[in-house]
Amino acid sequence: MNEFELAAEARADVGKGASRRLRRTGRVPGIVFGGDETPTPITLDHNELIRQLAHEGFYSHVLELKLGKKKEKVVLKDIQWHPAKPKVLHTDFQRITATEALHMRIPIHFIGEEQAPGVRLQRGIVTHHATDLEVECLPADLPEYIEVDVSQLEIGDSIRLMELKLPPGVALLDLLGLQTMDEDEREAANQPVVSVQPPAVEEVEEVEEGAEEAAPEAPGEVPTVGETPEED
Repeated sequence: MNEFELAAEARADVGKGASRRLRRTGRVPGIVFGGDETPTPITLDHNELIRQLAHEGFYSHVLELKLGKKKEKVVLKDIQWHPAKPKVLHTDFQRITATEALHMRIPIHFIGEEQAPGVRLQRGIVTHHATDLEVECLPADLPEYIEVDVSQLEIGDSIRLMELKLPPGVALLDLLGLQTMDEDEREAANQPVVSVQPPAVEEVEEVEEGAEEAAPEAPGEVPTVGETPEED
């Protein structure tokens, strides 16, 4: 697993006006919350943050945030992007403790798609019903991603939440309290994560069997103007 470090500075000015001024100087406003400490407004270098965000693991790792001479273990809880530009507007980081469970969204890595019989032999299409999952675990058990092997799936097959192989100490939030659910509730909670669907059927215009294009009939003999047709 990669280790991510991020340098931050404390900020005293808060509010929309202060945030706009920070963004004009290449800084990103943010906040660190959680633990036994009060929330701390911070700023981050925008270019460095963008570089770190290019790594998928940054979203699901425990990060080391350096705030002056102090270092804190945090996770990225929220990020606000500009609606039209690749620009970060605000970030939220949560402090962590070794004994406090985290709720995090973890990306899914699908493997074996090209080897699946439903794809290789039956020309089926793999459909991803989810791209990440919300888990509960201690910081030490936080996975970088959850791997889902689809190499054995045929057309019509799927892998559901209850069938996933999770790392030790990791639980899916959607399945917490499963023992207290009735059968219908368990079925509703056990959503598909990935499935193999039949290939798309192209519409082909069928020609009716035996139908032939009618040939135009030969025109009859037309009498000359002023003449009358001969009688039989």
